[in-house]
Amino acid sequence: MDTTQQAERQRTAAENRRRELLEAADRVVLRDGPGASMNAIAAEAGITKPILYRHFGDKGGLYRALAKRHTDALLTALRAALDAPAERRRRVESTLDTYLAAIEARPQVYRFLMHPSDDSAHSAEQGFDVGRHSAPLLRRLGEELAAVIAERVDPGPDGEAAARIWGHGIVGMMHAAGDWWLGERPCSREQLVRNLADLLWGRLAAADDRPGGPGF
Repeated sequence: MDTTQQAERQRTAAENRRRELLEAADRVVLRDGPGASMNAIAAEAGITKPILYRHFGDKGGLYRALAKRHTDALLTALRAALDAPAERRRRVESTLDTYLAAIEARPQVYRFLMHPSDDSAHSAEQGFDVGRHSAPLLRRLGEELAAVIAERVDPGPDGEAAARIWGHGIVGMMHAAGDWWLGERPCSREQLVRNLADLLWGRLAAADDRPGGPGF
């Protein structure tokens, strides 16, 4: 086996091991939510904590890897909703519903990604500095949505700036409304989707498709 083949096999083995460790972390997060700790994740994976640190650097590195894993999956689902063969209002509602359905289906994962542990002593000793990392996650969602809007919709003058304002504004609205709704459940998901879509619909209904774009 030459050096290139050996390096490729080592890289593949490392990627597979990293994926196995993230799957173990997911299982702990599904069980413990914001209280998930490096000790519990290492135990679930059948390794020691120093080995876990070797793969991810520190707690922040593991958090970022988990956040990317779940954000990638969410973005794939959101893009599918945006690309569905339906009229624009229906796709707006479907996109909102996709986000809300995702946080409803895995509330412990959502709380881990967005909220620190309520147990401050436990959090200080073993937990994750969620507040330092959740803002970049939301910014990534906002930039991704802004890119979709810029590609598909003509928002008028200062189009690029407007697309970014719309993208981050919509993500902020979805996050704030979804966080409140998941905690209190004051209405059905369908009712929340309908009202959020009503709030967005004025400018989205009026904006033309971008010439030459895939349409929205």
